[in-house]
Amino acid sequence: METYCDRCGDPAAEGDHAACRAAREMEPPRYCPRCRRRMIVQVTPLGWTARCSQHGALHDEPAP
Repeated sequence: METYCDRCGDPAAEGDHAACRAAREMEPPRYCPRCRRRMIVQVTPLGWTARCSQHGALHDEPAP
């Protein structure tokens, strides 16, 4: 369950996150959607990995 926006860190149910959704196409998430902590993000030519110290890693899904 996503409680927070993974791009700006604000509560997901509040405000307009259209710009966040648009940016998500090009950039990895910056905040954990479960606890709002800043994540450690690593970007490579093949994708990205974002890791929350509390909830573990998220991975980019490669394009088909």
